Amino acid sequence: MPVARRETSDFRVIGHVDMDCFYVQVEQRKEPKLRGVPTAVVQYNSYKGGGLIAVSYEARAHGVKRSMRGDEAKEACPQIQLVQVPVARGKADLNTYRNAGSEVVSILSRKGRCERASIDEVYLDLTDAAEAMFMETPPESVEDIQQEVIKSHVLGLKFEDGNDPKEEVRKWLCRSDASYQDKLLACASFIIADLRMQVLKETEFTCSAGIAHNKMLAKLASAMNKPAQQTVVPHSSVAGLLESLPIKKMKQLGGKLGSSLQSDLGVNTVGDLLQFSEEKLQQRYGINTGTWLWNIARGISGEEVEGRLLPKSHGSGKTFPGPQALKTIGSVQHWINELCEELSERLHSDLEQNKRIAHTLTLHARAYKTGISNSNRKFPSKSCPLRYGTIKIQEDALTLFQAALREFMGFYNCKTNWSENNNWGITSLSISASKIVPIPSGTHSIVKYFGGQIPSGSSSKQPLDNVIDEAVPPSSSGTENCLGLIPCELPARYPEEDTAMEHSVDFLDQQDPLCNLSRKIDGLTEESSLMSPTGNEDSRKQSEQHRDLPAKKPSVVFNISSLKAVEKRKREGKKLQGNCSITKFFNNYPNSQSSLEQKNITNVQGSQSASGSYLTSDQVETSTESYHDDIDTNVAGCSAANIPHGRQAWSYNIDEIDPSIIRELPPEIQEEFQAWLQPQKRPNVVKRGSSITNYFLPDNSR
Repeated sequence: MPVARRETSDFRVIGHVDMDCFYVQVEQRKEPKLRGVPTAVVQYNSYKGGGLIAVSYEARAHGVKRSMRGDEAKEACPQIQLVQVPVARGKADLNTYRNAGSEVVSILSRKGRCERASIDEVYLDLTDAAEAMFMETPPESVEDIQQEVIKSHVLGLKFEDGNDPKEEVRKWLCRSDASYQDKLLACASFIIADLRMQVLKETEFTCSAGIAHNKMLAKLASAMNKPAQQTVVPHSSVAGLLESLPIKKMKQLGGKLGSSLQSDLGVNTVGDLLQFSEEKLQQRYGINTGTWLWNIARGISGEEVEGRLLPKSHGSGKTFPGPQALKTIGSVQHWINELCEELSERLHSDLEQNKRIAHTLTLHARAYKTGISNSNRKFPSKSCPLRYGTIKIQEDALTLFQAALREFMGFYNCKTNWSENNNWGITSLSISASKIVPIPSGTHSIVKYFGGQIPSGSSSKQPLDNVIDEAVPPSSSGTENCLGLIPCELPARYPEEDTAMEHSVDFLDQQDPLCNLSRKIDGLTEESSLMSPTGNEDSRKQSEQHRDLPAKKPSVVFNISSLKAVEKRKREGKKLQGNCSITKFFNNYPNSQSSLEQKNITNVQGSQSASGSYLTSDQVETSTESYHDDIDTNVAGCSAANIPHGRQAWSYNIDEIDPSIIRELPPEIQEEFQAWLQPQKRPNVVKRGSSITNYFLPDNSR
């Protein structure tokens, strides 16, 4: 839907650069012998020689058009050379042309804000560059003007009989009495001509350009004089340009809206819209569209150049005309898999090269129901959050298709039977990824916080897609395993990081100091598991087992002086609560123990060797307070004060965590992780009840 935007008060200078029969030029650069020869690029489909997707100007001179097929083109021009577009996965592979287009964009972006509109067209905001040139070297002071600038076409410029058009253009460009707007356009003409020459020199491609005060007019102008030329649209010539312009030639009016204007209002040219008031158009087409129509009739457009060198979305599609229509779920799934493979490759390439990530996966299709006309217009599009990884994208795309097909068949009160065809056919499929945004600087994957040992001979720098795609291998059921996030061979260094994580991952077998606490009262040591509290008898067994634990995995000693001290802490609100959570996997390494463990290891050894000894009241209070301080520090995140030298501290700032990685976790882990990001409460390790002392009586029989 067209959007009406208010035009800025400042005069802008916009250029639109359009490559000349770009696909043919790419093939001619690969095969120089094709230069100057009638040439066309055809689809991989061999039916009647394949459909033409690009035609050289030499072939156009012989009447060859893009609407023809290869066989028809040969009849019109027997000497034409047909080049088939590259093929991958049974469909056209346009990567060669995309890469060539990127070469052009990198050159054009040197002079101003650049927006890549498609593979072969670019918008440029040259306002700043034109103003700078006007201040430093005004056009009237330029003595030696390039021929490419003098060849410009200036709309509304009249030539007297016998006058040289180039000389008239030179006079217009160098007028000292020209308005400020026209002088900026003249400066932009110099800049665009220079850029076009640089493109030709560095890439061997020619291009045409339009120069105007907004994007709409610049695009119209670039197509008026091709190939290898440029057209300028002064403000005084806008009305003359639009007056006779066919309504269907205007962007966004080539479809239903343009047809409605022709049939309902009798509008055949853009100038015909001038007879209708803004209120009349708003009543007919709505406030937004009506205002937009009123504006374009007067050459007004507030659309700005977005400053985008990269595409807004990625997509892969294929058509299945006539008898090639897909009529079974199996055939649809095959092509969905093929399209998703290509899409996944492009997404990972974008992620690695440009550090961008897409968020939305969308499936579009066209289908028909046998015996019902125009049914192909009713097949709905479906979208869902995008999960990275080829298999995941394939699974989600198939799910979207099944949902869309059920809805489509529901229009005709038909139930979808996946095992057989219900007289439907798919004539086109496309999968796209959109809402692509740069990854914020400083944001890292959650995987970096899981210690990983750097394998010998591995590179210290790995592309980011290894984190997303390889760190979470899909299980056979299609769901993800929590421990899959900790591959033993993952490199521990990530893009834009210098900190190495040299700890192995055998800490998964360790006990969590927050989940298993050792208590000592009256000479007894008891293991208390918060995940599964046991009775008195089990506690004694655990106490015996605890004495045999190796010293390298100590438990935390929690000393309780008396029930009175416990009640005091309750009154002060220092309840300790907790469950064994995903946080146990963070900053917990066997060869670099936490400060909490270091502070209490002596207490643990003492409890194992001297079961009959007692702690004084002062010792108990000191140990308990020290434990509380350590719990606060370690739960909240490793601060600089208690991190050994060489260890990386993490303050768990949520802005530093990649949300896409969190979404890859199983749902129950996601909930736990989100809860962990909130301020932590201390685990309640004290059993309630007046008879708690019964469980801590000293064993005098020993």
